[in-house]
Amino acid sequence: MATMQTIHHHHHLRPNHHNTNKYPEIRAYQEIAIDTHRNQKTSSKSTRLAESLSNLLHLPIQGPAQKSLGNVCFEEKHDTAIASPKEDISDKWCDIHGSGDWNGLLDPLHPLLRREIIKYGEFSQATYDAFDFDSLSEYCGSCRYNRLNLFEKLGLNNHGYDVSKYIYAMSRVEVPRWLEKSHLLETAWSKDSNWMGYVAVSDDQESKRIGRRDIVVAWRGTVAPSEWYEDLQRKLDPIGPHGEAKVEHGFLSIYTSKSDATRYNKSSASEQVMKEVKRLVQFYKDRGEEVSLTITGHSLGGALALLNAHEAASALPGLPISVISFGAPRVGNVAFRDELHQKGVKILRVVVKQDLVPRMPGIVLNEGLQRFDDITGSLEWVYHHVGAELKVDVRSSPYLKHGFNLLGFHSVETYLHLVDGFHCSGSTFRSEARRDLALVNKACDMLVDELRIPHFWYQPANKGLERNAHGRWVKPKRDPEDIPSPIGEGHTLGYAYPVAICFTFQMCLCNLVKHPTWCVEVDKAMNIELISGWEV
Repeated sequence: MATMQTIHHHHHLRPNHHNTNKYPEIRAYQEIAIDTHRNQKTSSKSTRLAESLSNLLHLPIQGPAQKSLGNVCFEEKHDTAIASPKEDISDKWCDIHGSGDWNGLLDPLHPLLRREIIKYGEFSQATYDAFDFDSLSEYCGSCRYNRLNLFEKLGLNNHGYDVSKYIYAMSRVEVPRWLEKSHLLETAWSKDSNWMGYVAVSDDQESKRIGRRDIVVAWRGTVAPSEWYEDLQRKLDPIGPHGEAKVEHGFLSIYTSKSDATRYNKSSASEQVMKEVKRLVQFYKDRGEEVSLTITGHSLGGALALLNAHEAASALPGLPISVISFGAPRVGNVAFRDELHQKGVKILRVVVKQDLVPRMPGIVLNEGLQRFDDITGSLEWVYHHVGAELKVDVRSSPYLKHGFNLLGFHSVETYLHLVDGFHCSGSTFRSEARRDLALVNKACDMLVDELRIPHFWYQPANKGLERNAHGRWVKPKRDPEDIPSPIGEGHTLGYAYPVAICFTFQMCLCNLVKHPTWCVEVDKAMNIELISGWEV
């Protein structure tokens, strides 16, 4: 077993002991309709499933929420900034990333920690926003943008990070519905792989603000939480050299599967991400910089983040590694949990109280059985959560519907909204919360109707169709620089057009004029290959 790492630092973040909080500008009152015919049979299959899950997990199902929004001040927020100014946290970074296991920083939630949680949450959300979900697209399952303009397209340039690598994954287990490929299999970009996330690194300005070069790995999660119920494998496989630590079979398969017959997974997601992380760590350490690794993900992405952290901690001892996950399921047994702790990995799990996914797998057989250890002994096949937990509650927000909504409870944007409004357990929603409320309804219908925000509003204009020169509506071709190309040394350019190379070269030339040394640094740090191939 590896020994516990100790990160020494001289500056400490004081716990936030302020317990005052203003009431929000909107007060919502809910009238709950009581069903007096509880024994009456329902004809809705989905309702019966929801009720069975609710009874199993002791979650109340409320009737349709009737809300009254008194004096609505929502429109006044349109003229306010969506984020407060950034602060220098270089002397507080270690505390914010869990050197003290976040003791005293979660309840009440420290404002600097809140900002960082939301930042990494937006990196997780980016894996959904850029993902091509269109089953009629020949690029279904890929990223819609190349890595050089991903954050620009998604409006995340303000975070000060640059994407250096895309990650692709496949699975050898039976493919669940959330990994189904395009309906156009014969012309699809890949019949085996999905875009599963990316590696990014903080730029000079952000590195100065946080006091180190931060490498981020963001993993994409599942499409719909209801699919966990039927798609999760229940088998635990050993991980690591000793065999005591075990993790869920399906998660491990996605992380480690590869095949020479594929175009995008000749190397596994594990091999892709570790090669890039090692390269970046070595590059910046050679420059004398402090380097850290922060891994984030939502849902399945949170599970992959733990597997990634376990491997990185073994391969790069002494590197500060933290995981900030959202709505993540249990991943492994108690030995897996203990190994992560012993390796010094700091883990913060953000959980919505009403979300079902963090309760899986192991709805019954989980860490709660520890109380019976004297009788049963240590059970290696029982699932355990890992790390510190920040739990938020849908009912704390006056802007959210309180009825049973599996998809809404599990949405990343719901998580980020609740974190933004969380002060401490038992307090009202922060009136100072700045995050745009409309974001909550991007992929669900959680906002109260009085706010008049459309449900599921995030989609390409006209669902991706454009009118051509003849006035006909057609599905346009992707820009050449946004077409995925196979990855790895020695691979051909595949069907990525030569224009993509020109695009990359043009960007380098433009920045060369502004920053004479930029191209040399980018070539080393970002690993841009202008001749042998272009990675996206």
